[in-house]
Amino acid sequence: MPAALWALAIAAFGIGTTEFVIAGLLPGIAAEFGISIPMAGNMATSYALGVFFGAPITIILGARLPQKTMLAWLLVLFIVGSIVTATAPTYTIALVGRVITSLTHGAFFGIGSIMAADLVAPGRRTSAIAFMFTGLTLATLIGAPVGTWLAHAVSWRATFLAIAVIGLVAILGVLLLVPRAEPREPPHLRRELAAFTDIRVLLAMGITILGPAAFFTSITYIAPMMTRVAGYGEGAVTWLLAVFGLGLFVGNILGGKLADRALMPLLYVTLAAQAVVLFAFYFVADSQLASVFCIFLMSAFGFATVAPIQKLVTDNARAAGAPNLASAVNIGLFNLGNAIGAWAGGTVIALGFGYAAPNWAGAVLSVGALLLALMSGWLGRRDARVLVAAKMPAPVAGL
Repeated sequence: MPAALWALAIAAFGIGTTEFVIAGLLPGIAAEFGISIPMAGNMATSYALGVFFGAPITIILGARLPQKTMLAWLLVLFIVGSIVTATAPTYTIALVGRVITSLTHGAFFGIGSIMAADLVAPGRRTSAIAFMFTGLTLATLIGAPVGTWLAHAVSWRATFLAIAVIGLVAILGVLLLVPRAEPREPPHLRRELAAFTDIRVLLAMGITILGPAAFFTSITYIAPMMTRVAGYGEGAVTWLLAVFGLGLFVGNILGGKLADRALMPLLYVTLAAQAVVLFAFYFVADSQLASVFCIFLMSAFGFATVAPIQKLVTDNARAAGAPNLASAVNIGLFNLGNAIGAWAGGTVIALGFGYAAPNWAGAVLSVGALLLALMSGWLGRRDARVLVAAKMPAPVAGL
């Protein structure tokens, strides 16, 4: 892979770490500011909302900047936000820092996906996007655990300062390694917005919301599910989450490689397999061994769809003449899917269906994503047939 992809992956690692590590820092933040754990949880909520709403705003404001310059400025925001959070004298200022940091997330992954695809040959584009997302998966395996350890050993502020250092390394990598793209026609806002009226773009975004939402419906409530249903001790949750992170890593790598060969068939298989695993998880959640396999498989199948979905959205938006805004908004939709998944899982538990119920709820969401993928594939085949028919020469009279 080109060296520039390593710079993008390092940035993705830093962004992923600041997103995922917050769960392990909430007790320390709550204690220092004298607030409740649920109130401290707004450090995560504000970030998620910032990603969702900030991505289109950031893309629109930086529409006329070259892509490399835009990435560099986004990482400046990331570093500033991390430092503001680390040095915040009050809880309100800490929230402001989280929002500033979140403005990087959607736009960086959106533009980064386009640049990663452009850095390699057409047959390796999904693999290149997946390589960048490897930084995100490694954040769950390495970044979040190490950041939590640092918070316990020193303080939660030290964790955010360390994240700022990762941002500094990332911005140096972008400036030194990422090539300056060929000049392009500046994006037109009206045309960018028009992409959201394209049915192919909307279907791909629907898959973005429902596909990842499926495994977040389950994993959000994995701690009570494993301790109260499977019978694990509370200390086991840490390594069970590591199994989940390993599944994300493996699924991301395999999904990127296989999607370069057959993108839509991969989506059909992985979304269907995710639904099957989640349905099975509901019935075997009381088995400790089976639960471990289900956690790994649901995360592997779930994250195997992420890079392919991002490429599907980008390709369809390119066809509509407006990839930038759609690509960035799609990253925000991943976060929206996470929120929907957490809500769905909490709802079925609150309705009295039990702590294993988020698994079948997630399976239903995965089936919904599969139906959207099948519809998207059908439209793609139809468009291809129309294009072939249009290129065929007209019959010659008398022959």
